[in-house]
Amino acid sequence: MFLRTRRTQQAEPRLRNARRVPQYIVATAWVLAFGPPVIAADQAFPTRPVRIIVPLAPGGGTDNLTRIMAPKMSELLGQQVIVDNRPGAGGQIGSEVVAKAVPDGYTILNVESSFASNPSLFSKLPYDTIKDFAPVSLLAMTPNVLIVHPSVPAKTLKELVALGKARPALFTFAMGGLGTATHLGIEQFKAATKIDLVIVPYKSGGLATADTLAGHVSMLFGGTSSASQYVRAGRLRAIAVTGETRNASLPEVPTFKELGMNEVDSVSTFGSVAPAATPKETINALNAAMRKALQSAEVRQLLLTRGYDIVGSTPEQFGASIRSDIAKWEKVVKDSKIARIN
Repeated sequence: MFLRTRRTQQAEPRLRNARRVPQYIVATAWVLAFGPPVIAADQAFPTRPVRIIVPLAPGGGTDNLTRIMAPKMSELLGQQVIVDNRPGAGGQIGSEVVAKAVPDGYTILNVESSFASNPSLFSKLPYDTIKDFAPVSLLAMTPNVLIVHPSVPAKTLKELVALGKARPALFTFAMGGLGTATHLGIEQFKAATKIDLVIVPYKSGGLATADTLAGHVSMLFGGTSSASQYVRAGRLRAIAVTGETRNASLPEVPTFKELGMNEVDSVSTFGSVAPAATPKETINALNAAMRKALQSAEVRQLLLTRGYDIVGSTPEQFGASIRSDIAKWEKVVKDSKIARIN
């Protein structure tokens, strides 16, 4: 048994006082020994894992981007970044979760183009796209590529259009989610060519690509992030891509503009938002981690290989982009005469 001597009793107050070292002294000693934290020396956020909800199924452009960025963000933030897929209802299920989450930065949402097109497609959403979210960053963009299964005899856009008019039943188009840029790109193609094609919806670009690979549908309008690897492997054939210039992941594939079909210009955008009342300093910490992750050599290489155009914007720039895209997709939906969904 430990015996408390008089000397021990006299020393106890000093030991107790020693334990009360002011926190700023501990913090200063840590910085001197190990250097400042990655984001900011006085930044309290985050102190626990951060969850990024992806409102689409695994395997699509949003999911791929998020999973490529997550490990580097974990390193930069000093906390684990968890990817949580919540697919359904064109992205509404996962988006509603984040709209109603505690606005502390620990639950955020990575979105793609359907986030901006849903207000035009659905008569009622369980959240307000502008009022219920705080923009964090526009992360990346990808052109969309028109791809056919190798069994389709057409090798050029001109041949494909001629084939579609002669045999419209052959035109079964896979799309990776209602309201996505790939869906609306098909609507643009349909309007430009006047072909009575059949659109087959899937929950994600990955699932749409899988069924096109299997030959269950004859063609796909998908993001380069999901499909370019299969084109390079010869398992699918690319006909044309959207965008102003050819994509680095598919340099041999011409753009729709090169081929005279300017009407088809849908581009998939990927960004991150948080609940509306999230503190500005927390938004800034997340934005800094995302932008640094996007510029890291390993993340850049993976994204560029998959066909992403890396952006990494400020919160204000992404907010302006969301508002612009809402107006753009509203016009596409109206011009395509797509009925609003109740």
